Amino acid sequence: MMNAILFTILGFGLMEFSGWFIHKYIMHGPLWSIHKTHHQPSKSFFELNDLFSLLFGSIAIILIILGLQALDYRFWLGIGISIYGMSYFILHDVLIHRRLKWFDRPGNTFLKGIFKAHQAHHATNKKKDAVSFGLFIVPKKYFK
Repeated sequence: MMNAILFTILGFGLMEFSGWFIHKYIMHGPLWSIHKTHHQPSKSFFELNDLFSLLFGSIAIILIILGLQALDYRFWLGIGISIYGMSYFILHDVLIHRRLKWFDRPGNTFLKGIFKAHQAHHATNKKKDAVSFGLFIVPKKYFK
């Protein structure tokens, strides 16, 4: 049971750190042509950028399937990645970008800080000059 909890937390944590790296160096780098759809006004519910969510979701599903029979570390890493994906969807797509208006804007200090950091990230719609690439781990200055 302890391994399940640890690998689930590890899967979640790895997504935040790898997500930061991928966002900064790949999405705002060679795959900008896909990611820029997220930095531009959209007339559609879906963006080309949503392909990244499909990629990360596919990795989680593959890990879950590979580890399902033994309920080994792959299964629990996949669960952690899935929990991160659900958290990302609720926080990023629902609360911040309001793609679905299920909840009001964030009210507590932690969520307000994340919201401010994301607003700072979207202050530019250019490949360069963006700041704050993480979702949950953002600079302290946004919490003031």
